[in-house]
Amino acid sequence: MKNIAEADMDLYSIDKLMHETRQLAAKYRLTTGTTLPVTGEIARFDVAKALDLQLIDDPTLGYDAEGQGERDGLRILIKGRVIFEDSHSSPRIGQIKPDGRWDNVVMVLFDDDYMPVEMYEASSDDIKTAIKTKSDSQNKKRGAMSVAQFKIIGKLVWTREGGIEDEVWDNSND
Repeated sequence: MKNIAEADMDLYSIDKLMHETRQLAAKYRLTTGTTLPVTGEIARFDVAKALDLQLIDDPTLGYDAEGQGERDGLRILIKGRVIFEDSHSSPRIGQIKPDGRWDNVVMVLFDDDYMPVEMYEASSDDIKTAIKTKSDSQNKKRGAMSVAQFKIIGKLVWTREGGIEDEVWDNSND
């Protein structure tokens, strides 16, 4: 069992490593024009820290973290997407399996420096409904969703400026 000083050192070390990873990923993209596949791990780290989640290290479970506090007992899938200023495409967040073993999905959006800007959260019901109503059958099968669509169905739960959003607003048209 680790003592408090060791736990603090581990947290400091991980914070420092994530900082260096962000810098390396941003510099790599500027130099090569391509991205390093680190966004997922940075997203897991940032979401868990910002929303007080416990990360799960077993990828076979189908989710990334378990909730604590107001999210106690919820199984959370975490998605991350860097929104580059020079991008001309409509960003997508990757596959979300509608039959997954998760309760909510949190999407974190990063700037060019891989720093978190916003986090949105959507329930499994919201995701399933959105995927079911898509007209593109190929994307429906894969569970593909655009960042814009996720922002519409999700709730803004964290911002760089304000941290955790106390008064969570809902974009959906209930």
